[in-house]
Amino acid sequence: MRSLIQAALTHTRTTLLLLVGLLLAGITAWQAIPKEANPDVTIPLIYVSLTLEGVSPEDGERLLVRPMEQELRGLEGLRKFTAQSSEGHASVTLEFDPGFDPNTALSDVRERVDIARAEIPEEADEPRVMEVNVSEFPVLTIGLSGQLDTRERITVARRLKEEIEGIANVLEVEIAGEQEDLLEILVDPLVLESYGIDFDALFNQVSRNNRLVAAGSLDTGAGRQALKVPGIITSLEDVMAMPVKIDGDRVVTFGDVAFIHPTFKAPEGFARIDGEPAVVLEISKRAGANIIETIDAVRERFDAAEALLPEALRITTILDESATVADMLSELLNNVLTAVVLVLIVVVAAMGLRMALLVGLTIPGAFLTGILLVWAFGFTLNIVVLFALILVAGMLVDGAIVVSELADRYLKEGQTPFEAWLNAASRMSWPVIASTATTLAVFIPLLFWPGVVGQFMKYLPATVILCLLASLAMALVFLPTLGRLFTRRQNAENQSARPDQSTAFGRGYRRVLARLLRRPGWVLALALVLIAVVYTAYGRFNHGIDFFPSVEPDSAQVLVRARGDFSVTEADAILQRVEARLSGLGEVEALYARSFVANEQMGDDVVGVLQFQFIDWYQRRPSRVILADMAERTADLPGITLEFQEQEQGPGGGKPIVLEISATDPVVADAGVDRLSALMQKLGGFTDIQDNRSLPGVEWQINVDREAAARMGTDVTTIGSAVQLLTTGLQVASYRPPTVSDEVDIRIRLPERYRTLDQLGRLTVNTERGQVPLSNFVTFEPAPKVGTLNRINGRRAITLEADLAPGYLADERLRALFDAGEGALPDGLMVNVAGEQEDQQESMQFLVTAFLVAIGLMALILVTQFNSYYQAVLVLSAIVFSTAGVLIGLLVTGQAFGIVMVGMGVIALAGIVVNNNIVLIDTYNELRQEGMAPGEAALEAGCLRLRPVLLTAITTVLGLMPMVLGINVNLFAPALGFNAPSAQWWTQMSSAIAGGLTFATALTLLLTPCMLVIGGRFTRR
Repeated sequence: MRSLIQAALTHTRTTLLLLVGLLLAGITAWQAIPKEANPDVTIPLIYVSLTLEGVSPEDGERLLVRPMEQELRGLEGLRKFTAQSSEGHASVTLEFDPGFDPNTALSDVRERVDIARAEIPEEADEPRVMEVNVSEFPVLTIGLSGQLDTRERITVARRLKEEIEGIANVLEVEIAGEQEDLLEILVDPLVLESYGIDFDALFNQVSRNNRLVAAGSLDTGAGRQALKVPGIITSLEDVMAMPVKIDGDRVVTFGDVAFIHPTFKAPEGFARIDGEPAVVLEISKRAGANIIETIDAVRERFDAAEALLPEALRITTILDESATVADMLSELLNNVLTAVVLVLIVVVAAMGLRMALLVGLTIPGAFLTGILLVWAFGFTLNIVVLFALILVAGMLVDGAIVVSELADRYLKEGQTPFEAWLNAASRMSWPVIASTATTLAVFIPLLFWPGVVGQFMKYLPATVILCLLASLAMALVFLPTLGRLFTRRQNAENQSARPDQSTAFGRGYRRVLARLLRRPGWVLALALVLIAVVYTAYGRFNHGIDFFPSVEPDSAQVLVRARGDFSVTEADAILQRVEARLSGLGEVEALYARSFVANEQMGDDVVGVLQFQFIDWYQRRPSRVILADMAERTADLPGITLEFQEQEQGPGGGKPIVLEISATDPVVADAGVDRLSALMQKLGGFTDIQDNRSLPGVEWQINVDREAAARMGTDVTTIGSAVQLLTTGLQVASYRPPTVSDEVDIRIRLPERYRTLDQLGRLTVNTERGQVPLSNFVTFEPAPKVGTLNRINGRRAITLEADLAPGYLADERLRALFDAGEGALPDGLMVNVAGEQEDQQESMQFLVTAFLVAIGLMALILVTQFNSYYQAVLVLSAIVFSTAGVLIGLLVTGQAFGIVMVGMGVIALAGIVVNNNIVLIDTYNELRQEGMAPGEAALEAGCLRLRPVLLTAITTVLGLMPMVLGINVNLFAPALGFNAPSAQWWTQMSSAIAGGLTFATALTLLLTPCMLVIGGRFTRR
């Protein structure tokens, strides 16, 4: 290393040119790097959507789901697959192992789906295969509301969609609340009966007259003429003129027997914004695109189109991720700058302005070089990367402080700047490299964190590693070069004056340490007792455990639940009652209401959702208080159950208790769910207990007597066509008008006054014996209604979910539930724990494994550095002792023990606390080689390393203090904010690291010298 450092000091201009180049490249990377709120996470999910209009849930399970499951179950890397079947629709969701290749998996799924397509009914729509991708989630949601005609509102939305999708960075625009176009042919059954026209004849006539005929071309020898037979329906007139019956020379057309009605398909729900009818544009950006630039471009398109939009149209922003990203980046950037300023203040106070400026220059140098590397690796600038920058703000100067502190001492001894910086950097190169390597050793295993949580958090260790490598170059190459240029030789000081004796604190520390070194065994025993007391106190006064930190949300939603066979308008009326109670709140920026009859993702009993976009967090009450106020306003609404949900943050989500219950016999599964629900109620600690079983209801079964129908000369297909006239209509063809991008169905239906159950019995079909009523060979029976059927891994299953009451832990409640259920649950019942609890267990197992791997890597580095097992164990013991400081930090700040955040904090802390011990022990070994006794060497090593140990610890802790205290300091405004959402993300980890490092620093300065003395005595013996 000495030759490398000497080369850098000798070729000063080259070194400075390289530094300036890195700084300029880093600034360019900061401007160019894509910015977003959350990392681009690859979710190991692929979704297969299957549609067959009018199919029942049981038939959907049998005809759509099972053939698809049979083909997909053998996919490589498949971890779990779930399926749902509801009226007219079915889906299969495939979850793959962490670390899967999404492109390969998507290709394999599409191939298997194509094979299974031959096994499902031809009438079914083409299956759709979609990858669940976070980058494709909407980043901007804009509502178009106002007292406009439905067609006018949808037309405006479609035009805006086309304009916005023309922006390069926009991936797609979905229109929520859009209704599909439909061409209805309304026929009176009496008119059809009088003309003797049956439904099959209608279908055949339309389908045979709506064809593209490839007539070819005619070559006469004198030329070649193309021939065209235009037989495709392109307008309403084409439909009206189409013949439906020919009797001799007389032709009956659709215009004679029917009324053509361009309309929309029956709505499955309604949307409103602040009480007005609406449609919503959901805009997604391309992966890697800058979210702020993308949304700015969309806003420009809206501004340009504003003059052409109807005056009654009101544009409301429901979701704008760019505002969230901009605020979050601003808050975290302020925290980074605050951390840097605090670090510089401490360095100036301890080492003087000139040294502080030199050390300070390494911070932006390492930051910008780290940003350059982050950008080069294809990462985005998100909340995790920014916190990593805050985490390393104090760590970046550790090596620089150690080198500059020793160089300052050499300068005071009379060495030239060249000699002082060369000797200091060379002398401290291996301790600094070893301490950086131990820090890297704890972060490297975190790069292999599996699952969605790991995909989310991997950006933190990656950024820390890159910035620490940059700081190593700054401390050992660029800092000495700058130091040579901007420092000067000082008069040699009296060598008998120790640096620790220059301050009252240093003299006091020397006296205290000298006394402790006389009784090192007692000091070790006292430290062990103190740690035991801390662990006992935490066990008594802890603030619980959580998986991921709770962050103040920007939005919330209310699920409106009601039981019954409601029509679309009835469900919307129920939602409007809740909407009326909750409208007009000053703290709500926009109220977005959506009603629907059934939503297989949310539950059969959910009739609507109210989404609230809150005003800025610093202008309102906490969201839990607002939601409690909403619950109080709606408490007296009868027959309605409301579930208030805050916006989910981070990779976690869903209820903490999720049980998957299955059995060979569905009756056993139902009984098991009832029993478990009863046990939850009895044990307490569980709230909002829900399952996804179908709601009780009535459906009508139409039983066809095939023998009687055959005698009349008809069949099930003809009868089914007649029934379809009453329901969704009989599709006879489709066409593509010039004003619509998709094909429009042409359906024959009865007028609305005929669409009743009574009319079903009076319907007639045209047979060989004339018009015969359906009632001659059809019976109608009421039967229990089946809503949505759920399947997990190829068998029917029921999911039971619950929230936890305050003060209860998921692990403890689940153990109590299973203990109480032992012997009380039906035989043959299978219960599987899933959801957040499953993710929590997976994360805990990985973090423990990563911690052990990190310890092993650090042990290897330490034994290599010291060539001593005892000293390596001594350094590693500091990690165990520091965990007591973590618990103290959590107790003082009132934080829960977060599995993800505190777990990562403990691992990160392990790499930080060993640094000071390495430098102190390295100094001790050097003094021992000079002939000092163990006690004297330990005393001198502690005093010599007092200033750098305190500086490195204080700078790291101060860098984290804004996050620990939840303070956001805007140095440019200037302004001061408290408890910003961006700070809430990282308070747990910051508190853990700050508390552990503070405690470990005290132990490093007091306990480590005592343990070195114990080791020295043991070595002598």
